[in-house]
Amino acid sequence: MIRLAVAISLLSALSRVGSQIENSVDLTSECALLLSVESNVIPAAFPYSAPQTCITVDAVNQAYLDARKRIQVEVPPDGNWNHKQIASVGELLLDVSTQLAKTYGMSVEDIEKGLPQMDTSRTMIQEVCPAYLSDVTCHPGKYRRHDGLCNNMNNPSWGGTNAPFQRLMAPMFSDGMGAPREGILGTQLPLPRIVSRTIHPDEGFHDHAGTVMVVAWGQFMDHDFTLTGTPLDRFTKNEPEECCNRPAHLKHPYCMEITIPDDDYFYAKHGVKCQDFVRSFPAVRPNCRLGSRVPFNTLTGVIDGNTVYGVTEEFSRHLRTGYGGLLRMNPVFQEFGLKDLLPLKVDIPEEGCTRANNTEYCFEAGEIRVNEQLVLACMHTIMAREHNRLARALAQVNPHWDDETLYQEARRIVIAEIQHITFNEFLPIILGKEVMEKFGILLEKDGYWDGYDPTINPNIIDAFASAAFRFGHSLLPTAVERWSKAHKFIASKRLSDLIRRPYDLYRAGVMDEYLMGLMNQVAQAMDDSITQEVTNHLLKKPGHHFGLDLVAFNMQRGREFGIPGFMFYRKFCGLHNGEDFQDLFGSMPNTTVHRYMQIFQHTMDVDLWSGGVSEKPLPGSMIGPTFACVIATQMSFLRRGDRFWYELPNQPSSFTPEQLREIRKIKLSRILCDNTDLIDSIQVYPMVLPDYEINPRVPCRSGILPSMDLTKWADYGNEVSQGYQLFGKKK
Repeated sequence: MIRLAVAISLLSALSRVGSQIENSVDLTSECALLLSVESNVIPAAFPYSAPQTCITVDAVNQAYLDARKRIQVEVPPDGNWNHKQIASVGELLLDVSTQLAKTYGMSVEDIEKGLPQMDTSRTMIQEVCPAYLSDVTCHPGKYRRHDGLCNNMNNPSWGGTNAPFQRLMAPMFSDGMGAPREGILGTQLPLPRIVSRTIHPDEGFHDHAGTVMVVAWGQFMDHDFTLTGTPLDRFTKNEPEECCNRPAHLKHPYCMEITIPDDDYFYAKHGVKCQDFVRSFPAVRPNCRLGSRVPFNTLTGVIDGNTVYGVTEEFSRHLRTGYGGLLRMNPVFQEFGLKDLLPLKVDIPEEGCTRANNTEYCFEAGEIRVNEQLVLACMHTIMAREHNRLARALAQVNPHWDDETLYQEARRIVIAEIQHITFNEFLPIILGKEVMEKFGILLEKDGYWDGYDPTINPNIIDAFASAAFRFGHSLLPTAVERWSKAHKFIASKRLSDLIRRPYDLYRAGVMDEYLMGLMNQVAQAMDDSITQEVTNHLLKKPGHHFGLDLVAFNMQRGREFGIPGFMFYRKFCGLHNGEDFQDLFGSMPNTTVHRYMQIFQHTMDVDLWSGGVSEKPLPGSMIGPTFACVIATQMSFLRRGDRFWYELPNQPSSFTPEQLREIRKIKLSRILCDNTDLIDSIQVYPMVLPDYEINPRVPCRSGILPSMDLTKWADYGNEVSQGYQLFGKKK
């Protein structure tokens, strides 16, 4: 049985020191950490006081000085750390940790549970420790910071940008510190491309009810949750650094390219033997604690609409007009009376964009990957329009509000809408209500939900980012369809032709046709079958007949993260776990099990993403029990660990009961109706195919899709309040 309590207890076990490891502050001022050497006997039967090993402050300082000889750290004078600068400190701390682990013969448990308990504030490490990790003063306020800091008053970095991913279980690095995962028998794992082509061929099965809108919303949310910090191509900024076509002495040290077998059925035809891939940057833990390698998330660890608003105050200002609380948009269709598009990406036009010539421009939004594929750009556009729609409406209700107040109040409502739609429409389709009930993530229907827990860290889980929330890759269609306002098919375009080429949206009315397609086109089935559009043609460049393999990329990312195999997570989630391939029969198709037997030496070696998408879905769910467990655990942390969660009472950010009732009215269908030009009828729940009885198409103007009453946000100010008092006195 899947239990949230198991997840929380194991996480807390990783975050506190065990009985073998004690912080030395209470014992001796010379020790930075005391490690106990354990004897292999039963203490009760053979009472024995094991000798303790003292790691001195001087030893830590010496390791630090040695590391500084090898690693150059650039401390920004203005305190604004970029990802490369953060990574340099992460490399330094990893070097210090590795030296200490070797010197003192530390076990994996010592590295994972002991080293992170060391108080490095008493060492020279503090010279380079970023201030935002150790010296942040928080003041409770009504509005979130864009960088996510101060969400938790006691732990300011929890939920903040550039925080380490948290782990449900210890990583399985082959050297205990940072080398990618190997087989549990010490053998090499099958090449990621062999896993991709053997286990995940394109067999084209379709789902019975979900629409491609599930994929669109899922990717939009994924880009609210997670973006791993990695070295980036110096020109495009969000592609991997080139590795394959460079001599060894010119390669980036993080290169971990994906090898393509000589006999590959597809890539051999094009002479491709290698795909670019770089490792993630090592994170800097809160207070610059030591430990094994852990990647970091460049986004915030909460649902806060950074897809719309960005994760820095500076960039959020860049996205704004500076008046009326509005975001900058491009009124390209103004002469036709149609709604605006996102602004042009002009500062670094090649950033995440494939341009045929210098006159083509992609879009700019709060998240760098807005142009990753056209459907995603549509979702970004809809939510930016929704912000501006709300800002204008609030200005009518409160004409005395200034630009900042209108912006923050509209932003606050948009974030609440995103949270509500994710938990009210998206997760019930993905997880099913039974799983949501088990994990306590069903929304309240009325009143407040007083479930905030300041001991819960909302940061993104490594297995969620690198595997479980990539389940949507199984749902991707081969082609994306356009439909008319009358719900009739118009045309389709191959997915690979829409990746980093969102230019169709510059044709008047076409965006609405793509949105109509999203809610009418059936998604691929959630299974081990993956479209060749992303296994052979991902990010295909103009003039080429091949691209990258997203599935192989997923395998490689999980391995370099040190993510334990699929069967370890089945055990963690309380599911049947065996060490024989025969034990997998029943949990996934027989053909898939036989395929695993062909390429893996042991069941415990099967990669988490591969096993997770291959599992048979739970009743009433789109995904299997292992991914359901990881995703539901993450969603519980995101809700319970977010001080600004929209349902909460008694916070400076809390909505009034009347405002909360209005937010609960919102559906994705209402937002689509309000922010498109041509759509005048839509099914109530666009992520599910229309059905006459349970999910009917209704007119946008019908009361079935109610709008929020923004007069509940009326702010009468002191003058009006005093007027009421005077009126009362007169009476």
